[in-house]
Amino acid sequence: MIRFDSVSKHYPDGTVAVDSLDLVAPSGQITVFVGPSGCGKTTSLRMINRMIEPTSGSIWLDDQDTSRIATHELRRQIGYVIQHAGLFPHRTIVDNIATVPLLLGWDRNKARARGRELLERVGLPAHFAERYPAQLSGGQQQRVGVARALAADPPVMLMDEPFSAVDPIARDQLQEEFLRLQNELGKTIVFVTHDIDEAIKLGDQVAVLRVGGRLAQLATPAQLLSEPADAFVAAFVGRDRGYRALGFTPVGELATHDEPTIAMGSALTGAEAADGWLLAVDDQGAPQGWLRLADSRPGADTTVTEDLLHRGGTVAGADASLRAVLDACLSSPSGRGVIVDEAGRLAGTVTASEVLALIERRAPADPNPQPVGGGGQ
Repeated sequence: MIRFDSVSKHYPDGTVAVDSLDLVAPSGQITVFVGPSGCGKTTSLRMINRMIEPTSGSIWLDDQDTSRIATHELRRQIGYVIQHAGLFPHRTIVDNIATVPLLLGWDRNKARARGRELLERVGLPAHFAERYPAQLSGGQQQRVGVARALAADPPVMLMDEPFSAVDPIARDQLQEEFLRLQNELGKTIVFVTHDIDEAIKLGDQVAVLRVGGRLAQLATPAQLLSEPADAFVAAFVGRDRGYRALGFTPVGELATHDEPTIAMGSALTGAEAADGWLLAVDDQGAPQGWLRLADSRPGADTTVTEDLLHRGGTVAGADASLRAVLDACLSSPSGRGVIVDEAGRLAGTVTASEVLALIERRAPADPNPQPVGGGGQ
């Protein structure tokens, strides 16, 4: 557990970076600091490992006041990941990961073995061990940065915008890998980001900070979306927060429709579909994409190949959230959302109107309904 007790950071020129911050980051959970530039996110993070010293107040690590712990001992308990990975360019990947264990006096062979073990854990192939950072992509370097922070198995990890410098696809992959690792390891993590979507996706709780370093709201992602504390939080979270809140509501029982399918590699001769769209599946029954018959019959012997498929639609699991299922409907070229079972096989399809009806049935009744046009924003 990490606890901030009335923590402030003031600079000699009068700048207030953090102002009387009180919050608890629970053990084994991810606490995300988010807010606009100048709100004290990174300053708050760096005060935990005393890279920045508080002006007043105290920060506790479990039952210890961090100001009473020698900095080198404190930092041995804390992994630290920064935006651009910060790898040593002249060291191999395995030696980068082994840096902290070697500083702690580990045997070199043991430290390198730990480095190779963590390569696999963060999803990188074993042969990357002897490469150098310049030979890896930005996303791969960030994975190495996470592995290095984990090398000595610290109970606490601090992460300062670790995924913001990579492209959107790599960022999404890194976020998923990070959540998988946290599910396995259960670290106490404080994570800084300027991206509210990343905060909502990754955080067990989210601390929204105002400019001037004051806490505006500390809440779970679902609470933050459904019950913003004030106009500042509501504006920062965004106007589409109602849609994003659906991501925290499981779809539950969902009636699906049987969907006509065609196997990849099959001949199109005689294929029929009620509205001209046919779902292609592989030999395991997993959806591959939609086929529009009107565009796909240049000859009677035409077979279903990848270049004929429309792949715009996403798929959702039978245990997915309402948001995921609705997105599957809205992104589908046929207008029907594709639902798959745990093995990725087609379970059926559903329409957006059916999902919206389900959302409406679950919405709580408003005890004080307002007339339409009553002046609300």
